[in-house]
Amino acid sequence: MAHWFPFPFNELAGAQKALLELEAQDDARADLPVPNPTKSFWLDSTPGVNPLAKEGSEGALTTDADVCIVGSGITGVSTAYHLSRLLQGSTNGPLRVVILEARDFCSGATGRNGGHLTSRAFVEFSDFEKLYGREEAIKSIAIEDYTVRRLVELIKADDVANDVDLISSEHVHLAFTNEELAYGKADFAAAKAAGLNLDHVQWMDAEEMQAKYGAAYPGVKWPGNNVWPLKLVTHLFQSSQKDESKLSMNLHTHTPVTAVSARSPESSDPFARRWSVRTARGTISCGYVVHATNAYASYLLPHLHGPRGIIPARGQIIAVRADVSAEELTKTSYGGNQGFEYWFPMPAKLSEGKTDQPLVIMGGGREATGPRYETYTTDDSTLNPVVGKGLREFLPHVFPTKYAKGREPEMEWSGIMGFTAIGDPFVGPIGERFEGQYISAGYSGHGMPRAFSCAEVVAQMIVASLLGSEWAPPEWLPKRYLTWEKR
Repeated sequence: MAHWFPFPFNELAGAQKALLELEAQDDARADLPVPNPTKSFWLDSTPGVNPLAKEGSEGALTTDADVCIVGSGITGVSTAYHLSRLLQGSTNGPLRVVILEARDFCSGATGRNGGHLTSRAFVEFSDFEKLYGREEAIKSIAIEDYTVRRLVELIKADDVANDVDLISSEHVHLAFTNEELAYGKADFAAAKAAGLNLDHVQWMDAEEMQAKYGAAYPGVKWPGNNVWPLKLVTHLFQSSQKDESKLSMNLHTHTPVTAVSARSPESSDPFARRWSVRTARGTISCGYVVHATNAYASYLLPHLHGPRGIIPARGQIIAVRADVSAEELTKTSYGGNQGFEYWFPMPAKLSEGKTDQPLVIMGGGREATGPRYETYTTDDSTLNPVVGKGLREFLPHVFPTKYAKGREPEMEWSGIMGFTAIGDPFVGPIGERFEGQYISAGYSGHGMPRAFSCAEVVAQMIVASLLGSEWAPPEWLPKRYLTWEKR
């Protein structure tokens, strides 16, 4: 396999170690999102693509709500979506929901990621099994399969596949080193031994990969999807508003939440206004608070800072033209180098009137910045030149016949991810002193195939509380995701 490479290999262990060892010098809560982030392709490349960008940023502020959701990315909006569906058939009046966003609508990690909507299939299965047992390992795959299936079914049922730029094709993971290939084979064998159906997975040697994809590395492929994340979240938001007899929703962008404080003594009334949600524009009284803030969670919940909580880390992405036609490039999405790098071509329709060479979205490169790996930063207003250099060199190096050396990206941006020490999110109630407050955050750079379902869990818990019923965990939910398992 190759000697020189744009990024270092086998850095995952170092990145995970950094999450645990930098506490002494970075023992502080996250900042609020910066007001001047880099311009993302998803948010800023197309006029009018974000019709909700400034929604509710001026005028009167909602002052009372049953549920206050902080964050308008895929988690926050999915929570509202699930609430609207779970309340179908309810005889109670409409649930009053407000979503608060510090910047433009969906301008956090969801509006800045790579757009992959693909299950990991079997990747890391052996590690999950060793750490948590076979049942948890199986659920680690099950929740992603469930999320992807539900979202693709939803998109097709609502007939918005073209509107959200859904691409259902194949995902290819390249192994750049013998070690990475061996780990992948071990994961595959462990998952198959546990009874997972992996008939949809196909291994390919370097010669086969070269012939089909133009990359001289072995790899493995399975079905995958990509989507324009902002468009998907916009559709979920609009769908949540369709039946106002069940859910009445307001959105306030450019309304950062600065504090959440107790408003009244404990009450057995599930609709009691227990919390005051403070913003620069005023205060909202509400019964439930959902923290859908991912990397920024510790700003409002300081006890979630550091290795025992959620650690922010900056990612970087480029949009660059390929040097071949869309037909030659295929619709394949890719990943590699232990998941640090990922890329996929945009639909050909976005090239009309410009060129028949498709635009490719590619992210990664944090491993080039060790030993900090871009952790403990919430500033997505700047770019790291070391990462940018590697991103520019990566595709021409891996696919020398498909990408031109020296071609500058058409856009380059950064975004802030939220990492946890074990790579899995916090989902559920925050704790006894925070009755009525919930969280779903800390996806560790792997939110698209998990956030929608984690939000469903939180919505289920809230509805169970409102109706006085008992919540039961879905069969696909890993037990370790639950907040009370992490205390």
